[in-house]
Amino acid sequence: MSSRDTVFNAIRQSLGRGPLDEAARRKLDARIAEPPQHVRATVDDADLIARFAQRFESRAGTTERINSLADVPTAVAALAERYGIAPSAVVGTALGELTWPEGWQIDHGAAGIEVMLGVSLAWRGIAETGSILMLSGPERPITHNFVPETHVVVLPVEHIVRHYEDCWVALRERDQGTPRAMNFISGPSRTGDVEQTIELGAHGPRRMHVLILG
Repeated sequence: MSSRDTVFNAIRQSLGRGPLDEAARRKLDARIAEPPQHVRATVDDADLIARFAQRFESRAGTTERINSLADVPTAVAALAERYGIAPSAVVGTALGELTWPEGWQIDHGAAGIEVMLGVSLAWRGIAETGSILMLSGPERPITHNFVPETHVVVLPVEHIVRHYEDCWVALRERDQGTPRAMNFISGPSRTGDVEQTIELGAHGPRRMHVLILG
């Protein structure tokens, strides 16, 4: 029995239902294969890149266009110099082939509390809300999303989709299954808990910069 069957059987038993028969299983599989189209927000903009950037920047995030992956280290170095960040970063192995400027210290492991700068490859960008979808995994340690004070995300233009639901379609089509964790991130961490005053960096990065590739 698969893990999926174990979970579904436990749910059915808790609801007082019997085992899932073959007809019901086929109906469930068909619904998963072709999920119904629910009401979605209107996204009229023909230029999804511009829509994504505008929505992301509306929440204190920043964006920058680059032409190739080879431009990532230079862009990150310029950002670090602008904010006085030491030339050291955690970088997911999805970007492990990049050549960094002399003097930079690069670590591909998990981010510790002392890490000030993280660089990640986004899995998808959502134009509807200007959000990034990050998937957990060895090539994208989840700590890179939340621990560093500054998070730089590389987003290829071909990975910008119109709606959230388009991400689920892409996830079903990939041959690696569903990751252990998925995070939709829409800008720097913020809170208004204290006197309703917005503070950035409360529970995650103070800065989030997206390098739009292409």
